[in-house]
Amino acid sequence: MAIENTGSPQIPKVMHPSILRVIEQKKAIREKLSNIKHKIGVYSAKGGVGKTTVSVNLAYTLKSQGFRVGLLDADVDCPNLTMFLGMGGGFPDEYPLKPVEKNGVRVLSTAMFVDDEKKPIIWRGPMIGKMIGEFFENTDWGDLDYLIIELSPGTSDAPLSIIQLLDLDGFVLVTTPQRIAAINTIRSGMMARRLGVAILGVVETMSDGAPRGGKEVADVMRCELLGTIKNNEKFGEMSDRGVVPVEVDSEIREEFIRIAKKITP
Repeated sequence: MAIENTGSPQIPKVMHPSILRVIEQKKAIREKLSNIKHKIGVYSAKGGVGKTTVSVNLAYTLKSQGFRVGLLDADVDCPNLTMFLGMGGGFPDEYPLKPVEKNGVRVLSTAMFVDDEKKPIIWRGPMIGKMIGEFFENTDWGDLDYLIIELSPGTSDAPLSIIQLLDLDGFVLVTTPQRIAAINTIRSGMMARRLGVAILGVVETMSDGAPRGGKEVADVMRCELLGTIKNNEKFGEMSDRGVVPVEVDSEIREEFIRIAKKITP
């Protein structure tokens, strides 16, 4: 009697529930954000390099060029965006969430949900991930040309969630001239590349005019050096007063216009 050789047994392909949840969530977010044409992340693995400065001034530069712009502070546990914009308390307590318009830009930050800007937000990773999901799944952003997203520093939960959940146009990386900042920014760029997200370029802040950290990042990541933002006391002074530099200073405005032109189609 011949025995039929059926080969190795067939193993059913079963998707792990956690992967299935991410796929389903990403699909729901894609549909929810279908009225947003472009989504750009501003990112560095190191804190204190000027991500908020770049995010705010890039958003308001795009707004000045006639685009409809949203600005999201996704640095969930250490939000600073509202202070940079001079936005006090008294935000509407609504659900689904609704961004607050500030001088023509729609803004959202976890800082809007705490009653004291000095109060720490002490959340573990799953809670941070849930909040990031709320920013996209249960927020009424409306029709936008650009959503600028400031990410938290590091290469763990918060930035990973955003990379997994969003179809981003790409990242603008931010560094200062110091080599330690450049190395950390390269780490963030490599994480993005590994996960299939484009690098739009790098901005060097607090520069003396001769790019150092920004050039190192651009060389290693093989991306464009979008611009250098000179070390300028005005940034600190204006941020403390809640004034957006590109709205009042022509020199700063021109530099951000050059950066914006390089990342807009």
